[in-house]
Amino acid sequence: MTDTPDTAYQVLARKYRPETFADLVGQDAMVRTLKNAFEADRIAQAFVMTGIRGTGKTTTARIIAKGMNCIGPDGGSGPTTDPCGQCEHCVAIMEGRHVDVMEMDAASRTGVNDIREIIDSVHYRAASARYKIYIIDEVHMLSTSAFNALLKTLEEPPAHVKFIFATTEIRKVPVTVLSRCQRFDLRRIEPEDMIGMLRRIATSEGAEIAEDALALITRAAEGSARDATSLLDQAISHGAGETTAEQVRAMLGLADRGRVLDLFDMILRGDAGNALNEIAAQYADGADPMAVLRDLAEITHWVSVVKITPEAAEDPTVGPDERARGQTMANELPMRVLTRMWQMLLKALEEVAAAPNAMMAAEMAIIRLTHVADLPSPEELLRKLQDTPPPPPPPNGGGGGYAGGTGPGSTNAQGGPMGGGSGPIHGAPTAQGRASGVAATALAVQNDAALAKYVTFEHVLELIRTRRDGVLRVHVEEYVRLASYQPGRIEFEPAPGAPNDLAQRLGSQLQRWTGARWAIILVNEGGAPSVAEIRDAAKNQMRAEASAHPLVQAVLSAFPKAKITDIKSRRELANEALAEALPEVEDEWDPFEE
Repeated sequence: MTDTPDTAYQVLARKYRPETFADLVGQDAMVRTLKNAFEADRIAQAFVMTGIRGTGKTTTARIIAKGMNCIGPDGGSGPTTDPCGQCEHCVAIMEGRHVDVMEMDAASRTGVNDIREIIDSVHYRAASARYKIYIIDEVHMLSTSAFNALLKTLEEPPAHVKFIFATTEIRKVPVTVLSRCQRFDLRRIEPEDMIGMLRRIATSEGAEIAEDALALITRAAEGSARDATSLLDQAISHGAGETTAEQVRAMLGLADRGRVLDLFDMILRGDAGNALNEIAAQYADGADPMAVLRDLAEITHWVSVVKITPEAAEDPTVGPDERARGQTMANELPMRVLTRMWQMLLKALEEVAAAPNAMMAAEMAIIRLTHVADLPSPEELLRKLQDTPPPPPPPNGGGGGYAGGTGPGSTNAQGGPMGGGSGPIHGAPTAQGRASGVAATALAVQNDAALAKYVTFEHVLELIRTRRDGVLRVHVEEYVRLASYQPGRIEFEPAPGAPNDLAQRLGSQLQRWTGARWAIILVNEGGAPSVAEIRDAAKNQMRAEASAHPLVQAVLSAFPKAKITDIKSRRELANEALAEALPEVEDEWDPFEE
């Protein structure tokens, strides 16, 4: 026996579609604004509804259309936010056959010719209703020329015409269109509201469904009422009237949340063997490897949020056991471990999506995660380095200079190798160790003697000038903001624009010229002005004094385009004149003059 059109099955998403504003779930702010506008007779000429899929954009547009044209059961009512659902206009709009309420899908009709049909028809009054209403779904799909053609009509429509737009991509709608519309942002439906809605629908359908199953559906719907209702429809069929969380989990291809938490624990303990066995068992039970990794990422995010804001643990979609385990993890796990886990899981999800075999890629991701979990933290590494005694110095030096920095606020800039000789051999006789120590002492004495000539940083600058390394001299004078100096050790803050290899070149050249090793250390702050900055400051002061001189001001006033190009002191002028003057020739005695 076939179903007649009157008795044919109707999916729950259509059967329970809201018919009035009171039926809308989770959109209280929008409903309140619209009710106030209708009561004050301030109905906008155009509306735009935006939000994610399934939040009720098109449904809201139809409810607004019914409210504008509703005449009530007695035929004498005006626009209302509580349409009766019984008058001819309400019934026709609800069934999608009203001649004055036209719906257009912009995804399939994007051109300017489709909009011209609307523009040509707006001049004609409504056939039977109070308003002629145009509902354009997915309006962001219209072409640029179609938007432009609509602008004038949208700005000054006839009094009997209303436009209602719906879109999931509000950023793609031109600002010129948005400025002519009253905008409503439909929010994601909160988990509590969603669970309540699903429970009411299940009760109306006479279906028994567990609370944790409703929580799973709510989590999978991600705030979309249509998705949630469709999943509920599927779950009721899957459970044959009595649906459990395990059935919903199998339907969605999800792993058991408790087992995912077990896998999470194994990864953080570095237990690669059991972690691989667990994901293989979940895969054998029907879990999708991508879904398992998504659950791991979701748990990582949730635990991180709970660590920062403990009240986030009171999520209605989270069971009591999972909530308790999540709070324990949040208390015990450092944030750096969680953030590292998050970054690696994001990378793993990309790899699994692109891999020819999702399970193999997921297993490799699990192996990588467990091995990284064993790595010591940066603090532990630093502690180990500090506790390890330094190796003895090499017996002879060599190679270029080096630059290094330690402690907060320092940046390492590695130069040439520390030394060219090989270090001592472990297990060698004690005599060899004493010989190495003597050689190292002699090298240190020789190093100190070579550095004794360079008592101040000015001596270093003079050395660079003497060696005629023009590029290094310019870079040192312009970019080295000296923070600390002692022979063989220079700490400086690089000025903006400093070459990245300046510290390395400076250390290498100083070692080559002096025969001693130099430590060149970069710091983030605390440097004095560079030589060039001091020189420029003096020049700027002289320029300011010259500009303030009455004679200079008189010249600049008489010649507006004149500029001060250079300033020289009297001493500089005297030195230049002395250098350019011809040497005087003493008179010599000429015997023939007498």
